[in-house]
Amino acid sequence: MKVALLSGGISLERSVSLQSGRRVADSLRQLGHEVARIDPGPGLVTDLTEAGPEVAFIALHGRDGEDGTVQALLELSGVPFTGPGVASCRLSSDKGLAKHVFGMEGVPTPAWFPVTEAAIRDYGAAAGLPAAIDRLGLPLVAKPASQGSALGLTVVTDPADLPAAVVTALSYGASALLEEWVDGRELAVSVIGGEPLPIVEAIPTERPTYDFEARYEIGATRFETPARLSEADRSQVEQVALAACDALGCLDLARVDMLLADDGPRVIEVDPVPGLTETSLLPQAAEAAGLSFDALVERILGLATGPDT
Repeated sequence: MKVALLSGGISLERSVSLQSGRRVADSLRQLGHEVARIDPGPGLVTDLTEAGPEVAFIALHGRDGEDGTVQALLELSGVPFTGPGVASCRLSSDKGLAKHVFGMEGVPTPAWFPVTEAAIRDYGAAAGLPAAIDRLGLPLVAKPASQGSALGLTVVTDPADLPAAVVTALSYGASALLEEWVDGRELAVSVIGGEPLPIVEAIPTERPTYDFEARYEIGATRFETPARLSEADRSQVEQVALAACDALGCLDLARVDMLLADDGPRVIEVDPVPGLTETSLLPQAAEAAGLSFDALVERILGLATGPDT
């Protein structure tokens, strides 16, 4: 099968995407597929036309790769692609929109308060930041609404630090979230074809939070796969993860990041294009389920092409 492998792009997660792409390209060739590697840019539509692929494997992370932009272009070009569709990617990539959906569907998520660049610039929202502290308490988390990999995230413990944390979050995009701090275990549930894989627990060893560096610096985080959970906790975490994916339309492929507190799990975000690097959580979960990396790639590809392709 001829596969267009999309990786790289122009997001802040370009380097991670290129790592995922290299690994997937090797796997696809090992599986006997013909691979046309495409680093998306202004000539993407032309590149797709010239490549003439039967399917596109999306290994793009961050802006454009996860927010429905590239997915819409692939739909326009008539090329089937891996992962969720345009609407699901759009919902998942905007953490504020996703939280609104979670609220409507009863998916537990930390309490939050939206902040936008326009609200601060045009309507004096900065004066309302102390009210957010009253509502959410301290510590709280300030983070961009549209970035993955914990980019731009700040844990605020002093009220005086909140304005700077908001500025940092808004430097990554036009909207941000202030979110309740949840003291819990960092868990990730990867879902493929509506089935959860073994739960991964991320335990940072060198940093207090599971931030960008902790995610991609080898040795900065210890992982337990499957996570050591009671049967009751495991079942509840899986059910919440599936509910989150169902709410956003991401049951074909996604990774659900959540915190497991004493009173139950809270969904932090749903990633519609999970990483496939050596330190990424989806491959670790697949391996724990008895799926080699090649088998994982073939499974993802099969969901895009369907049983008759």
